[in-house]
Amino acid sequence: MIIYGKQVVLYVLDKHPNLIEEVMFSKELEPKLFKRFANLNKKIIKLDNKKAQSLAKGGNHQGFFLKLKEFETRNLKEIKNSNFIVLLDGLTDVGNIGAICRTAYSLGVDAIIASNVKQLNYEGIARTSSGALFDIPFCQTQNILDVLNELKQNNFTLMGASMDGESLKEFKNENEKTALFLGSEGFGLSNKVVKKLDKKISIEMSNGFDSLNVSVAGGILIYNLIK
Repeated sequence: MIIYGKQVVLYVLDKHPNLIEEVMFSKELEPKLFKRFANLNKKIIKLDNKKAQSLAKGGNHQGFFLKLKEFETRNLKEIKNSNFIVLLDGLTDVGNIGAICRTAYSLGVDAIIASNVKQLNYEGIARTSSGALFDIPFCQTQNILDVLNELKQNNFTLMGASMDGESLKEFKNENEKTALFLGSEGFGLSNKVVKKLDKKISIEMSNGFDSLNVSVAGGILIYNLIK
């Protein structure tokens, strides 16, 4: 996978150098920084502007690129013994998923499961998460019902973000194991998820405004529900 952008590239260099296979630049680096990359003993390639723009697909690359090992997802068996899991029901937007990864990792979520999706752009998620994707266990599955049943069997309380749920202001999470479901902005939670939930939670709005970005809503819910 190819990632680009100074922030995420330097994050991987600092935290996950073992993932790096090739280093690519389209600008001159100051000697001290270049030496850090050279010390990896990996192939270093100088890109012309045309090639850099092509790799970044028009994105803001800032002259920094890395070729990484392919991203490895976790399986459900590895994470089902966690205490707090966030499940993304039908989310595909890399910006939202990346932001949720950042928030989840920062607030101590144990793992993330993406469900009801066939394919995800992990390169984009790595970039928009500022590298947090590499720090939090991430599972992808299409069969959400299997996940729901497995979590139930492992004593998770299943909670979902919903406009008609109990007010977050009035709710205190006293459950040992929590699975928080977040639906897509366009469709919300799927019916098969809603039917299995133990609790629906809503965020009260002011000023007659009834819409939050899913990553913002997720951050509010995680902060208030996690122990």
